[in-house]
Amino acid sequence: MERTELERRARALAAPGSRRILGIAGPPGAGKSTLAGHLARVLGPELATVVPMDGFHLAQAELLRLGCADRKGAPDTFDSAGYAALLRRLRGPAGGVVYAPAFDRALEEPVAGSIPVDPRVPLVITEGNYLLHDAGEWAAVRPLLDEVWFLAPDDGLRVRRLIARHVRHGKEEAYAARWVERSDEANARLVAAGRARADLVVE
Repeated sequence: MERTELERRARALAAPGSRRILGIAGPPGAGKSTLAGHLARVLGPELATVVPMDGFHLAQAELLRLGCADRKGAPDTFDSAGYAALLRRLRGPAGGVVYAPAFDRALEEPVAGSIPVDPRVPLVITEGNYLLHDAGEWAAVRPLLDEVWFLAPDDGLRVRRLIARHVRHGKEEAYAARWVERSDEANARLVAAGRARADLVVE
């Protein structure tokens, strides 16, 4: 699908008068944050704000306590109930700014209160791996989203992007490749199971 058509669909969701939430899902490295950021720039800050799911990563200290730091990025390494609770707040803004967390890739940690969402903004764009996941608390997410688009790029390109991302953030290339194969690709297979629940698949 052409990017201009995606822009048109996003603009239709951003009609003033009510709050809508657009979800952009897909496996690691699919380009979710890139597309979400592009749409927000095209629409402008008066119409759209991006709230990433990654802000709900558990802190590294908590992952170590739970013994799952080596699986960081798996569904149980996020505060899924907290993410769903934020989406509920965003669906019906009570008149004040709602603050959302972000994920700092340089620190590899979530940072609370980083993203202000003005109540007048009609479209929130949220992006992440597990928007269509239907296990546990994640099952509450899909009903809170007006539309979900699933990004499905070529897997070879996606894996190369992932390795390059890990290298940019300080991992050795060989280690990054092993991490992608062991962790990111296991998560990608899990994410792919939700593809049929998307409103639109972008290949």
